[in-house]
Amino acid sequence: MKHLLIHTMFRNCLILLFFILALKVSAIEVENLYSARVAVASQSLGDRNQALKSALRVILVKVGGKEIQHPVIDQAIRNYNQYVTQYQYIRHDNKTLLNVSFDEAKINSLFKESDLAIWGRLRPQVMVWLVEEDGFERKIISSTSQSLLPNTINDFSQLRGLPLVMPIMDLTDLTALTLSDVWGRFSQPVAQASARYMAEAVVVIRISNSSLVTVDDPDAECSLCQTKSLVVDWSLMTDAQREYAQVFSEQYLGDNVDELLVSALSDITDIIYQKYALSTTNSNEFEIDVANIESLAELIAVSEFLADLSAVQSIQLVSAQGTNRRFKLSLIGSQQALFASLKLSEQLNRFIDPLAEREGINQVPVFYWGKK
Repeated sequence: MKHLLIHTMFRNCLILLFFILALKVSAIEVENLYSARVAVASQSLGDRNQALKSALRVILVKVGGKEIQHPVIDQAIRNYNQYVTQYQYIRHDNKTLLNVSFDEAKINSLFKESDLAIWGRLRPQVMVWLVEEDGFERKIISSTSQSLLPNTINDFSQLRGLPLVMPIMDLTDLTALTLSDVWGRFSQPVAQASARYMAEAVVVIRISNSSLVTVDDPDAECSLCQTKSLVVDWSLMTDAQREYAQVFSEQYLGDNVDELLVSALSDITDIIYQKYALSTTNSNEFEIDVANIESLAELIAVSEFLADLSAVQSIQLVSAQGTNRRFKLSLIGSQQALFASLKLSEQLNRFIDPLAEREGINQVPVFYWGKK
């Protein structure tokens, strides 16, 4: 009984420590990944069934990371009731919404049956620098701006399950970089200014109705300008805390800013998804060492942490020597997906031996359990 009490107290302390450290890490554990709110015309049976089907489509995009076309998925949408666990009507902004929860195990089985990748609950936080150009005026859109664009970004974040954060543009932000830094997409000052937000990836999105609008023939009448069309482009740093390599987009042309912004965010999400998605088809075994486990409580904590990773199907303790513990992990997907999950969590910090790397020595990866 005494041992159980000590173990319970230790776990509670770890949980408290996790929430304290959550402000310092660059990943977010997405909540309500298997639930969705969708608009419903009325509480009639027909409207409710249509809303349930729409909610399932939303969940499949959130879990899968992108729009999916597959016969198994199409069949599941037709049989949507098999996956619903509960639903309720709610009122929000004078609209009737249906809040629907789905069976996590059944949804995941769908992806496995279809040989489709799953995006885990732990996802990178993405910093969004949004610059709007109207004629000769440019401005950075903050999270508290009077513009409606932050609402579009927040809605997209909820829909796709991708944590997006915008700058607050306080004195710290204003002194960290200039408007020209953001508009010019200068990677180093943008990355440094984003560091306070602990984002794993940083994107700069430009919206313009003037300087980015061009025509092939400078003497021709500007049809885009006449219709007040908009141009949107973006640049993305997928590992902003460690390097400044950027991916640049093509231009998006149109006259609906919300549609253009959603298209840009969708393409950005697809790139990030490719890095962190977990393939359900390539199961393999992989060993790691955790070098500083000094008690039974720490062994339990590390084991539970590894078992909870989306990339890990099962774990097995295979050896113990001093404070070193070796674990065999059965992975869902690649070792790269595992390392991406570990990097996001920052609970296990990898030790890199530069000599071994330089000489190409294939060693079991060594990690250290985060202790404060």
